[in-house]
Amino acid sequence: MGFIEAIILGLVQGLTEFLPISSSAHLRIVGLFFEGAEDPGATFTAITQLGTELAVLVFFRHSIARIITRWFQSLRGSVPRNDPDARMGWLIILGSLPIAVLGYLLQDTIRSTFRSLWLIAIVLIVFGIILGVADYMGRRTRELKDLTYGHGIIFGFAQALALIPGVSRSGATTTAGLAMGYSRPAAAQYAFLLAVPAVFGSGFYELLASFDEAPGIYGAGETFVATVVAFIVGLAVIAFLMNYIKTKSFAPFVVYRVVLGVVLLVLLATGVIAG
Repeated sequence: MGFIEAIILGLVQGLTEFLPISSSAHLRIVGLFFEGAEDPGATFTAITQLGTELAVLVFFRHSIARIITRWFQSLRGSVPRNDPDARMGWLIILGSLPIAVLGYLLQDTIRSTFRSLWLIAIVLIVFGIILGVADYMGRRTRELKDLTYGHGIIFGFAQALALIPGVSRSGATTTAGLAMGYSRPAAAQYAFLLAVPAVFGSGFYELLASFDEAPGIYGAGETFVATVVAFIVGLAVIAFLMNYIKTKSFAPFVVYRVVLGVVLLVLLATGVIAG
């Protein structure tokens, strides 16, 4: 059953990473319904996220290549420091600092306390409501060219909240962007770009650390298969979401988060599942 479960988890990772519904929460929940009802674990989650972030690199490859090129050129002085793409490079670096620092300092908490199903259920509901309010009340008049360094830091701290399963990396950063008046596509695109250093950093860190640890629930083969599946599905989901939010709101995702959180609380309270 190991490879079948890994494929299912890869599908879940790919489907939920970019939608504002939290992939880490879904991996945690789906794992309950497999034989043994065990948590796939933070290491498995972080490594499979490499697949979905590779999808970001592929989908936004032209923008990312341009940002990296112009950023290095700005260091050499061949383009101005205020060049939009060079600026975006600095904004991504700046916005990545909060999650890098907090992720390192809170490693043990991330692997234990933050994976409580009670906490995940509450976070799904609370941050779902916050997303709904920000989406409804946001002015949506700012675009990526209007992004400031101050706003970049706010985006960064919002992304750091995703260290708690249930928050959603894309959901938290998109919510922050909407609250600051950015359009849905602008907030979502910056959220995807901002996630690249953080996810690749944590994913490769967990990958290297896994060589020195006892094997988890899923071995290297299962984890690799899940990561490949997550990449393929994630690429399709990015294309869908970027087209969807051009004309539609995040309301369906808000409703889904709240319903899932409530159902999870009921199952926990009645003892159907353990938290």
